[in-house]
Amino acid sequence: MSFKSLALLSLLALPISALADWQLVGGDSSVHFVSIKKASIPETHHFKTLAGTISDEGKAQLTIDLASVETSIPIRNERMQKMLFETAQFAKATITADVDAAKLKALQPGESMSMTAELTVDVHGQQQTEKAHLQVTGLADNMVQVTTNAPIVLKAGNYKLLEGIEKLREVAGLDSISPIVPVTARLVFKAN
Repeated sequence: MSFKSLALLSLLALPISALADWQLVGGDSSVHFVSIKKASIPETHHFKTLAGTISDEGKAQLTIDLASVETSIPIRNERMQKMLFETAQFAKATITADVDAAKLKALQPGESMSMTAELTVDVHGQQQTEKAHLQVTGLADNMVQVTTNAPIVLKAGNYKLLEGIEKLREVAGLDSISPIVPVTARLVFKAN
């Protein structure tokens, strides 16, 4: 389940480049992931604390506080933090990408463009490249919104999270928790 948060991190980092440095607007941004238990029961989760920037040079970075995972069940939040993400050792997930700052700068409010981005996702001490299909839309007040056109599908095994998923499965008494985690994101950045 927590593995999904990794995918979410990837999405956050993808968005945009800017004409001036951009800051993530946390209250308007979200990263969600879906866990599937018992082979057919999906549950949607998210992270409460995100931070991100896009530099003038087009270097985008998204940081997810893994201890902020929110599953709507306090004991499950704690279990994901300790057993899956191991937040005492791996507190954050980081997603980075290079983006075309000139294209972002040119977007007028209401204008939109689709793009594919290669994200470098760093979670649980493991770094992988993930592809994301994004929609970038210009907003008023020097802001842009980046959303996923399709979920980013993360494989827990690529991030050494299978052991944590197995611990969660055992403690919850479930017959299965899928190691495949779809992640979606809506990120809003404001130019400084």
